[in-house]
Amino acid sequence: MEIDIAVRESDDRRLKTKYKNAIYVIQRAFALYSVDEVAFSFNGGKDSTVLLHLLRAGYYLHKAEKIGCNGDLMDGEIAYPIRTIYFESASAFPEINSFTYETAKSYGLQMEIIRLDFKAGLEALLKAKPIRAIFLGVRIGDPTAVGQEQFSPSSPGWPPFMRVNPILDWSYRDVWSFLLTCKVRYCSLYDEGYTSIGSVHDTVPNGLLCIRDSSNSEGKFRPAYLLADGRLERAGRVKKNSSPPCGQLASVSNGLKSRDLSWHSMLTASIIAVGDEILFGTVEDKLGSSLCRRLHSIGWTVSQLAVTRNDIDSVADEVVKRKSTNDMAPDEEFEEYLRHLIGEKCTGDRNEMAQLPEGITELLHHEQLPVPLIKCHNVIILSATNVAELDLQWDCLLDLSSSNGLLVLMEPLQSKRLCTNTSDVEAAQPLSKLCLEFPDLYIGAYRASRNGPLIITFQGKDQGRIAAATAALSEKLHTGQFCEVD
Repeated sequence: MEIDIAVRESDDRRLKTKYKNAIYVIQRAFALYSVDEVAFSFNGGKDSTVLLHLLRAGYYLHKAEKIGCNGDLMDGEIAYPIRTIYFESASAFPEINSFTYETAKSYGLQMEIIRLDFKAGLEALLKAKPIRAIFLGVRIGDPTAVGQEQFSPSSPGWPPFMRVNPILDWSYRDVWSFLLTCKVRYCSLYDEGYTSIGSVHDTVPNGLLCIRDSSNSEGKFRPAYLLADGRLERAGRVKKNSSPPCGQLASVSNGLKSRDLSWHSMLTASIIAVGDEILFGTVEDKLGSSLCRRLHSIGWTVSQLAVTRNDIDSVADEVVKRKSTNDMAPDEEFEEYLRHLIGEKCTGDRNEMAQLPEGITELLHHEQLPVPLIKCHNVIILSATNVAELDLQWDCLLDLSSSNGLLVLMEPLQSKRLCTNTSDVEAAQPLSKLCLEFPDLYIGAYRASRNGPLIITFQGKDQGRIAAATAALSEKLHTGQFCEVD
């Protein structure tokens, strides 16, 4: 089966784990329900396209196992019998409709077209057919995924059926890894910058994929699989007022005008330094400030810089965003790198350095690095112990980002620092009001010494906004006694 072969021959360990788990859910459903009792809701989007091919592979493996086949059957020898339902809508993109019908023809899908809303359509379908379970391409982060598990009964007030969610724990990256590894066709809109497709009334290309150069007058976008941060997958889901130029989404959200996503949006990072020597006071942390400057150079703000003890529990407490429930297990590939560096003593359970979250870890290889960097969800681990090592690892990370979109690389942040002898009491209220008036800027103040001057820092992406904020502050403090600090 071509899908199963493509994944098994892939070097992507994470994809293999996700695939294996999804196939298990599918085969579990086939064990619980007969083929006549299951259906597949297909909408032409990337997630349901992934699920279509997982179902093809899952059913093939299920039947091959039942008839005692060792993988010698040709794909065409096992027909795909699962009932496929498509809710056709007048507000769907023409490209989605075309792709859906062409896919049904290509794979011989038994597709039933429903031209009612989802709930009414399901009620009619379940009355006419003996369906007890429906495969859905729902993923964590989808609005409908709240409270769902891989097998979840339908919500109260809906017709009774079992929702089966084989890709519930898949990320945006997992979806594209599967589609590209298996070389299966997907809707052409994804190659035009769309990353999450709803209706023609609420979907535009993702501004973060806009190609920015002087020759791009037509508003071209990079393909969806190049979106670096999967958390911004739904950035193109907006209420459209007009057809805006590239990267500028004329939209209304909570009464605020949404501006150019890739220029005005603020991506935020937290830095966690791990080292007992810093907490002992024997070594000064120079890496944190250095990494802050490097993040600013690619348009990222830093919300937190923390130092923690060199033990698993302390680090885990700091990395609150990960919230991983995965078991820790030795990563054989990473362990091999460590063995070359520090010898055979670093093997098995004795090597805590090779204990990585199982199934969600990605090793980032670069020819200039003796040991790969580590990525786990939205956490990237740099192993630098000095500024020179940090420089090398950061340059390698940017090099990797330019080819596979690990980090969103944006215009550098602009900064301006002013110095004044105004007291803290006099400056507090005007600065608070300024922060409300300029929410797109980071405004902070500090004194190098208790009796030293107050240094006010403005940071953002628009030099004009920074100039306006400094002028407003001068007016609020009723003083011209400011000097600019280098």
